[in-house]
Amino acid sequence: MDPSLNQRVTSQDADRRNDSRKAGPGDTAPDSIPALNRCLVLVGMMGAGKSAVGRQLAQRLGLPFLDADTEIEKAAGCSIAEIFEQYGEAHFRDGERRVIARLVDDGPIVLATGGGAFMDADTRALLKEKALTVWLNADFDILWDRVSRRTHRPLLQTADPKGTLKRLMTERYPVYTEADITVVSDEAPKDETVNRVLAAVSDYIEGETK
Repeated sequence: MDPSLNQRVTSQDADRRNDSRKAGPGDTAPDSIPALNRCLVLVGMMGAGKSAVGRQLAQRLGLPFLDADTEIEKAAGCSIAEIFEQYGEAHFRDGERRVIARLVDDGPIVLATGGGAFMDADTRALLKEKALTVWLNADFDILWDRVSRRTHRPLLQTADPKGTLKRLMTERYPVYTEADITVVSDEAPKDETVNRVLAAVSDYIEGETK
């Protein structure tokens, strides 16, 4: 990653927790789309559908959509896989933290983050302060079916990618529960998952105003 990346973007700390609202099959889109005055940030494992769902959410909400990994690649001038290979995961996480902080400061957007982004304590604190976070919660079979179709996942370039995926889920899922909202990501059509997110976001915002 370009070392100047660390000088081009900044990160901030926060310390706030919110209760989670869970949404799954049966939740439908609200009668009116909620108005957001902050970023809507999707977190979760690789293969959970953050980018695909995020694009549709952005269209429905009338907000820009950004993918954190894509923005990191733009800033670094190389792919995520190349960053991992040339500089290592720690260097990638540092740049990821700073890029996400910049994107969140840009105003209300729908942002899809990488699977490890929410594991960073500073990023987690920043998102809790400045964004509404949604965990797309998918089970192992769903994730493996999706990620096994592609070979660009650096963390799965191991002798036992299935075992690696299970280990990552074990490590990350307890932290993902700190997201404001949890939504099930399963085999349902993408627009149904989008409806679940919108319903959960609407309920969450309504709860904040009471």
